[in-house]
Amino acid sequence: MTEKIEATEMDHDRKNLDFILDIPLQVTVELGRTKLLVKDILQLNQGAVVELTKLAGEPLDIFVNSKLVARGEAVVVNEKFGVRLVDIVSPNERVEKIL
Repeated sequence: MTEKIEATEMDHDRKNLDFILDIPLQVTVELGRTKLLVKDILQLNQGAVVELTKLAGEPLDIFVNSKLVARGEAVVVNEKFGVRLVDIVSPNERVEKIL
């Protein structure tokens, strides 16, 4: 009897999980940031270089729906850019970022 109840609960949990698996999420990889004045933005032209706050070789921040979840490194896959995850942010660290 207990096994049948556990199987039913597992089926219910699986259906709940299946329900959320198709929810789209926005994934963003941030190379770096900077602040510029409006006059500096207006003076930008093709070939201009904008210096970012991150150093070359530093891990890239990976956000899901604007929340930091991981860090990674840039890679090239089939002539497209990608990101290899090197560190998953702990739940404690995520909470610290919010506070």
